Amino acid sequence: MKTAVRRTHGPEVVGGVGGFAGLFDASALLGYTRPLLASSTDGVGTKIAIAQAVDKHDTIGQDLVGMVVDDIVVVGAKPLFMTDYIACGKVFPERIAAIVRGIAEGCAATGTALVGGETAEHPGLLGPNDYDVAGAATGVVEADRVLGADRVQAGDAVIAIGSSGLHSNGYSLVRHIVAGAGIQYGDHAADFGTTWGEALLEPTRLYTTPVLALIDTLGGDVHALSHVTGGGIAANLARVLPPQTWVEVDRSTWSPAPVFRVLADLGGLDLEATEGTWNLGVGFLAVVAADRADAAAAVLREHGITAWQVGVVGDGTHPDSHADSPRLDASTPRDAWAQGAKGVDGGAVRLVSTYATQDGAK
Repeated sequence: MKTAVRRTHGPEVVGGVGGFAGLFDASALLGYTRPLLASSTDGVGTKIAIAQAVDKHDTIGQDLVGMVVDDIVVVGAKPLFMTDYIACGKVFPERIAAIVRGIAEGCAATGTALVGGETAEHPGLLGPNDYDVAGAATGVVEADRVLGADRVQAGDAVIAIGSSGLHSNGYSLVRHIVAGAGIQYGDHAADFGTTWGEALLEPTRLYTTPVLALIDTLGGDVHALSHVTGGGIAANLARVLPPQTWVEVDRSTWSPAPVFRVLADLGGLDLEATEGTWNLGVGFLAVVAADRADAAAAVLREHGITAWQVGVVGDGTHPDSHADSPRLDASTPRDAWAQGAKGVDGGAVRLVSTYATQDGAK
């Protein structure tokens, strides 16, 4: 475990691991004019229940890094370091090592130093095989380069960046559907060519490196970014749009991956009914200058990620405007507007048209 952690350390990490506090040399920040520290914290959620059920723990760490570090990138920040916390009913050394190894590998892939962590044994509170993980990360961005709603302009292009699958959100619904269908996680899933557990543990895609490359290449033409996590596409995009702007996201520009279609069918749901819960194939969104849409998609494709334009930012009163635009969730009617989210008075977003089929037809 320590070997994996040390691989994330550059010369900025002082003292190694095992101390009461991790030390990070911040002298590099002296080169900034006005450095702002960006901070984020998160966990993996109920996806952990599947890892526990199939006794596979080496992917959860990447999920944690994705949930934490990629939130920092949304403001344009470069991640510096991360810490983790694992609470368990009983310490099984090999299991803890597998979790931390996954965290360390995710940190190495995103250029983030894993400078410390804690493993806490909570017998009586958690069962022997139960555990939960959380993490926190810190990054830095020059003050005049912070991305966000204040940079967004009418006419900007909205670029979707493909997900690797479910990522780490909506697993309460996933588990409900699987249980209702009488499926065991060890059962073979013919649609995926794996067991159900393996398919559902597909790790969260890490966007840090390609998105930072996008910012470096396009510079000020990248105006805002959104990490599609809890709440789905519409709610998360609405958070990074200014008030009085809106976007209609065109479903016909992509086909959600089989995992979404299979689960929705099993649950007797239309894909549209899951839009407030799952990412449906879009893990990140970039709002860029109108004439840079093709360039943005090209940069992301160079990093092996599918990217395509799904909409354009409009301003003023959005179509079919009404004062009580709801936040999208599983009960929200099809094509409803999401107006801001999580306390942010942002823009309005809705998904329109019909998803392409898997052969690309509309």
